[in-house]
Amino acid sequence: MPAVLTVDPRSGVPIYHQVVEQVKRSVALGVLVAGEQLPTVKQLALDLTVNPNTIARAYRELEREGVIETAVGRGSFVRANGEADSPRVAAEIGSDALDLAMREAKSVGLTADEVRGLFEASLRRWFTDYLRGD
Repeated sequence: MPAVLTVDPRSGVPIYHQVVEQVKRSVALGVLVAGEQLPTVKQLALDLTVNPNTIARAYRELEREGVIETAVGRGSFVRANGEADSPRVAAEIGSDALDLAMREAKSVGLTADEVRGLFEASLRRWFTDYLRGD
């Protein structure tokens, strides 16, 4: 697995969810490709110093979502259609990130209009074609 996964136990996001999102992002970006083998549950748990049950839960979730497939005795692999679903996965990752940002904005008391202004400024900063109206 070329990408190094990291977890932050203090982030407030469950560790299994952090693993799921990082694997999905790696597939969406083409860092992990169809047929590529993921580390074993035991190995990834050791690498991240987390409980193996946490990694097993993440792998079950990834399998349920069709991102990976597990072959008993062989390991877990990125599914071919996991790559085909990259645009969907990328949209989910973006949606999750925006939801988190909205939740934060609301929790600090920003109004919808203030958030809209911040969002527009961010679009202009990160998407130069947005300035041209493309």
